[in-house]
Amino acid sequence: MLAQGRGVVVHVTSIQNRLPLPEATTGYASAKAALNTYSKSLSKEVSPKGVRVVRVSPGWIADAGSNGLALRIAEEAGISYDEAIQVIMTSLGGIPLGRPAAPGEVADLIAFLASDRAASITGTEHVIDGGTVPTA
Repeated sequence: MLAQGRGVVVHVTSIQNRLPLPEATTGYASAKAALNTYSKSLSKEVSPKGVRVVRVSPGWIADAGSNGLALRIAEEAGISYDEAIQVIMTSLGGIPLGRPAAPGEVADLIAFLASDRAASITGTEHVIDGGTVPTA
């Protein structure tokens, strides 16, 4: 329960809303872009009523699915697992941090945003991508 308000809505979107991979993720990226728009609109509607709305946009997350993808790429291309990881990072345009995020890192960000420590944060997007999305 928030001391400052009545609740928090956390939408998990994706950096794909900004960096779609046309050969693989157009539908997914479009859905995440729509969720971003909905989330921002919802925040304007409900924040004055004490409900905060925030977005978390992960990049590549090291989980069972991405591990399986790396293993499949390695097998199909006849390369090592580590080389397959590099292939994935390159397809994303690079990850300056040099690795995908761990699921726990994303969970920690969400826990913070849902906590009283973030009581004045609403209507915002929080990217956790190791630097994948370029900044100007």
